[in-house]
Amino acid sequence: MKDDYLWDGSGEPDPEIQKLETALGRYRHNQPASVFDRLREIHPVKQRWSFFSVRWSYQLGAVAAIVLLAAAVFLVLRSRPPRYAGPSWDVARLEGTPQVGRHSLGEKSGLGKLRIGETLVTDSSSRATITLDETGRVEVDADSRLRVLTNGPGRKRLSLERGTIHATIWAPPGEFVVDTPSAVAVDLGCVYILHVDDSGAGLLRTTMGWVGFKLNGHESFIPAGAICQTRPKIGPGTPYFEEATASFRDALSKFDFASTTSGERSALLGIILADARKNDALTLWHLLSRVSDADRPGVYDRLASLAPPPAGVTREGILRLDRSMLDAWWNSRGFGNIDLWRTYEHDWSQRPPNSK
Repeated sequence: MKDDYLWDGSGEPDPEIQKLETALGRYRHNQPASVFDRLREIHPVKQRWSFFSVRWSYQLGAVAAIVLLAAAVFLVLRSRPPRYAGPSWDVARLEGTPQVGRHSLGEKSGLGKLRIGETLVTDSSSRATITLDETGRVEVDADSRLRVLTNGPGRKRLSLERGTIHATIWAPPGEFVVDTPSAVAVDLGCVYILHVDDSGAGLLRTTMGWVGFKLNGHESFIPAGAICQTRPKIGPGTPYFEEATASFRDALSKFDFASTTSGERSALLGIILADARKNDALTLWHLLSRVSDADRPGVYDRLASLAPPPAGVTREGILRLDRSMLDAWWNSRGFGNIDLWRTYEHDWSQRPPNSK
C-alpha cells in the first residue's frame, strides 16, 4: 500500500483499511463546520453585574490602598530619628560608662544628648554632667537615675528618681525645677546638692542662694548653709542650719517625721525651743505654721527673742498666720526675697502628666 491512499485516497487501497472505512462510515459527518463567532451572536453570554458588586470592588480596592499607604508611612517614620521639642541637654562622661537613653558613653564616645523623656543612668563606677547653656550645669553622681520631663522656654524640669546631683543654676529664678519622689525643688538662683535614696526619702543642701521645696502645699525654704530632709507622702521637713546642735537636729527630725502623740510632740518642741540659737530663727519661722494653735505662742516668743520682728509685724498677726506679716519677717532675715517664691511657685504646683 502506498501512503498516498491514507492522505488523499490515491494509489492502491489496502483491504484492511477499506474494511475499517466501511465499518466507520455510518458515523461520517457531512455537515459544514460550525462558525463560532456566529454562535456567540446567537447565544450571547450574559455577565451579571450589580450595584453591590461594583461597590464592594471599590471598597476592597480602597482598603488595600489604605493598608499599603499605612505600611509605607510606618516604614518612613521608623527610619527617621525622633524629633524632640526644645533644646537637649549636653551630656559629658566624667567616669565609667553612663547610659543616656539606649546609648552608653565610653572613653571614645564620651559626649551625648539628653532629650525630653530620656533618662541618664549611672552605675556604681560612673559619673556624668549635663549642661544647658541658658540654664545651668548638673553633675550626676554614681548610682543615680535622672530623667528630663520638660524643656520648653522658661521651663526646665528634671526628675531625680534616685541618687545625687550637684546643681549650679544661672537661669532666672523659678525656671529650673527638680522632682523627687517626696518633694519638688524650685530653684531661686542657687547652687545645691540633692540626694534621693532607694526609699524615695531625700535631702537638699544649699550652698549658694536659696531653694523652695514643696509638696501639696507643704513648703520649706532652704537658704545657703541650710539642710532640709523629705519623706514620701509627708513632703519636706523643717529646714535647719548644719551647725545646729545634735539634740536640736534629732528632736526636729522626730518632730517632722516620727509617729508621735500630741504630748510627745510638745516635748520635742520644748527641746527645739530650748536649744535654738540665733541662726535657728530659720527653723522657728517655719515652725510657726507647723505647730498647733496652743503651741504657736511659745514659738513666737522664742523667735522674737532671737530675731525681733520688723515694724508692722505684730504678735496677733503672726498667731493668726497672716501671710503678709510672715513674709515680711522672713524678708527681714536676709535669707532671700519670698516674693520670688510667691510669683513663681504656682507655675510648678502641678506635676507634668509623664512624671512619676
